Parts: sequence; structure tokens; C-alpha cells
Amino acid sequence: MALNTSDFVAGVLVGGISLSPDADGSEACSVCASELKRAGLDPAQLHFEVAKRSVDARKKNDVRIVWSVSARFSEPRRVRFPLKCRYNVTPLRDEKLEIKRGEEKCSLPPLVVGMGPAGLFCALLLAENGYRPILIDRGDNVYERVKKHETFVRFGILDTESNIQFGAGGAGTFSDGKLLTRINDPKISYVLHRFCDFGAPTEILVAAKPHIGTDLLCGIVDRMIARVEELGGSVRYRCRLDGIKQMIDGNIEVTTNDGDIACSSVVLATGHSARDTYAMLMRSGFCVEAKPFSVGVRIEHKREDIDTALYGKFAGHERVGKGEYHLSDTASGRGVYTFCMCPGGEVVAAASEEGGVVVNGMSRFARDGRNSNSAVAVTVRPTDFDGTPAGAIAFQRKLERAAFSAGGGEYYAPMQTVGDFLNGSFGTEPSDILPTYRDGKVKLSDLNEVLPQFVTDELRRGLVSFDRKLKGFAKPSAILCGVESRTSAPVRIMRDESLVAKGVDKVYPCGEGAGYAGGITSAAVDGLRVALAIMERFAPCEEKA
Repeated sequence: MALNTSDFVAGVLVGGISLSPDADGSEACSVCASELKRAGLDPAQLHFEVAKRSVDARKKNDVRIVWSVSARFSEPRRVRFPLKCRYNVTPLRDEKLEIKRGEEKCSLPPLVVGMGPAGLFCALLLAENGYRPILIDRGDNVYERVKKHETFVRFGILDTESNIQFGAGGAGTFSDGKLLTRINDPKISYVLHRFCDFGAPTEILVAAKPHIGTDLLCGIVDRMIARVEELGGSVRYRCRLDGIKQMIDGNIEVTTNDGDIACSSVVLATGHSARDTYAMLMRSGFCVEAKPFSVGVRIEHKREDIDTALYGKFAGHERVGKGEYHLSDTASGRGVYTFCMCPGGEVVAAASEEGGVVVNGMSRFARDGRNSNSAVAVTVRPTDFDGTPAGAIAFQRKLERAAFSAGGGEYYAPMQTVGDFLNGSFGTEPSDILPTYRDGKVKLSDLNEVLPQFVTDELRRGLVSFDRKLKGFAKPSAILCGVESRTSAPVRIMRDESLVAKGVDKVYPCGEGAGYAGGITSAAVDGLRVALAIMERFAPCEEKA
């Protein structure tokens, strides 16, 4: 179908250019130029740039790199579609955030609770538009968080207020900095470009599965927070939200462990592990509902084995990169899948409550560790517990405490080889694959005594299924550590079409912890949505004399 002749485009996006791994981006642009010339466009009038790069490993002996190339005009012009081209050609339009400022006056700035991606992108956009937000988090700045985590890894001393879950950058900081998302939103490009503005490598703009790595993300987060302060915002660490109350003058006052804070609105971007916050909101009359989530274990393989299983003779090729997989099986009707795959990474201690063991995965930008790991997770439905928000949290907590007990205390993680798990035995020591959790602080255990039967049954089925799809996935010497219980928020804080909490004006549930995102990028996008909603309603608060 032809575009309306009144429409203009900035250029065209040409996708599906499949080339050998030895070909680079300039060759992809050259192929694009030749195809567009045959389609009737003059390459001399276009500027070519790689837009996206992905790996097609469906045939291990013929791995391909698939390129998308943007071809831009010097100024927008009319183009009639479809173009006669053997590749997929779509219009290229520049998407920008449309910022509208409201007229509702406020004498106080907005308060953003939580410095994860949702809160951080929300506060940054508000600050850049003159709203001078107050940004708080119960944990420490990112470098203090690193120290607290190192102390936990070495000595088992847990700071329940500042750990992998809480503090500047949120839980995603201590992961792989994965930016892949399954949502479709033009704000994704904005998020990626802003990360680059603060020091992320520009390759995240073109990689199909972009990642930053924990080592780089720490500095990026710190610079973003500093920018909020430079623009007139204020930042407070070790400041935990304990209560919310509406004031007579239309403003809001929140109670924290570091004193009361008055504000014009509140953004609740507290993350998926703020269980005490969920309890406070339910006591205060907020509408909170249980939702499906997932639990499971972390599986570890040798990185080189995963690379070879995925890419064959192309394993280790510079443009192919480290091996990544995503596997799922829903044949049973419930569903088991891999999640948060960390090539060349480590399994990390992610507890935030005393007496509970939680595992997660983390990679640095180079992804050069000896092991690769991922969560193998099973869907948990509200019918698997009592269907209430409190029941969802209790379900997670029970598994974490069972893991703590199975690990023998001191935050050792229960571990079992895949061979033992599938054979119904335990006690086999790790051999060629060594656990990375807390530098090997694990205890041989029977994970069937930690996880409910419906989870272990689905895990066994999944391991066998995934081994058919990825040879060696169920290798007997591969190791399982538990429990992975914080894949997503177990509840949702309900909000209306204006993004305000149902029944509570001027409070905006936001991000993964509120149940509206599932990763760094989608959480950041939701933070932008909330910031735009606040700006569309309110005028910036007046500067104090």
C-alpha cells in the first residue's frame, strides 16, 4: 500500500540483510545502497548507518549476522511504498518525546521513591524539564552498594537496607545490564541513547540483545544521579519510605526513617523486593493485587560449551560474540523457561532479608568469566497460593527460608548437579563445572526438599526439553543453585489510565516493583511514562525566593 502523498519520511529502514560473520557493517551498508538503487532511490542522496545487528544461529555450520541499515535523506521527503526490494523496507521516522506541561500549580517538588531504572529515568526527565524532583532510596550510592555486596560475599554479613536489591541503580545494576525488552515502544530508543549519553558503549544502539555489564553500569548510574542534582533535584540515600498521607492543602507528606518529606506527588518506583512497602500500602488502603510470577533455580555451564553448542565452528568469532540462549516449553500448560541469561557471568547472592537465600545472575561487559548461567524458572499462579498479595510474598519467602536452611545457614546456597536432580539423588560433588555463587560457598542438597513438587516436576521436564534444543544443556555435571525467587514482582499496585494509584490521588505506581515492567528497559520506559504524566498535569513548582 502506498503512503499518503502528504506523508514525509526521514528515510527508510532496510532489514534482513544476512551476511557472513566475516562481513562488517560497511558491507551491510553497501548491500543496502545497491538494493535501494535498484528500487529507484539515489544512494548519493542518502546517509547509511547500521541500525541493528543480530546473530542467526539456526544452522550452526552456517551462522549468519543479520543487519538492519537506516538510509536517511538530508531532509524529509515523500516515498511511495512498498519499494521493490528483496529486503524488508519500512519508513523511517524520528520519534521524539512529546512533553506537555500542565497548569495545575504546586508549591512543592515531586518525590521519586527508588533509584532503579524506573525511578532514575523518571527523576532525570523531571529534572531536565525544571521540576527539581526529590529522589530517595533506602539503600546506598552505587559504590557503597558494591562494598556491602563484597562484604556479604566474603563474610555472609547482610545489610538488609543496602544490597543487590536496594540502593542506587536498583536490582538491575547487579545483573548483566541487559537492555533487551519484548515491549514495543518508541521510548526504547530514547532510553538507549540516554544510557550512551552517560557513558554506555554505543554498540547498545545496534545490538539486537544489548547489554552494558555491571562494571560499566555502576558509573553510568552514578553520573545520572549526579545530573539530577546538577539540575536542582535533591538526592537522599538510606531514606526508606514508611508511610504516605494526603495533606489538607492538596500536597502529600511521606514518612521515612530519615524524617518526613512534603511533596506535590509521589512516584512509587520501589522495586520488586520492597515487601515492607507492599505491606504498608495495603494497610493504607491502596489497591494491590497478586499476579503471576516465577520461581526456580540458576543453572551453570562452562561458557565455552554453551558457545560451541550454539555457534559450532563460529564460536569465539568477534562478531558472533558470547553465546546467548532463551529457551521455553509450555507443553504442560504451565510453562518453564530460561530467564536473564548471563554469558561469562556468575551466580550472585541476592538476599535482602535475614534468614533467606536468593540467587540471581550477573555479568560484566566483557562477559569473559569461565561459566555461563541463567535462571530456569517455572510459572507460579495465584491459584498456587491463597491468591492474595500477602500470600504471594509468603510463597516467595517460604522458598528463600527453605534454601537458607538447606544451605546450612550463613547464606550458603543449596546446590545439586543436573545428573543428580534428574536421577532423584544428591551428593555428587561438582567436577568440571565449579559453582560461582559466593566463590563456591554452596552446600550439596536435594532441591526437591526446597522447592514445591509442581516446580521440580516442571524443572525436570524443562531440562530434558531444553537439552533437545541445545545439546548439553542437561549435562550431568551442570549445576543448579537455588532459589531464584525474585524474577518479577509478585503483586501489582493498581493504577488508572492517568497512571495514578486507584483511589489515591497524586501517587504514581511505577516500574517493575509496581507490576508494570519486566527488566531495565521496560522499567525505564515506564518511568518516562510516569514523568510525562506528571508534567502533563502539573506546572513546575516555583523557585523559592
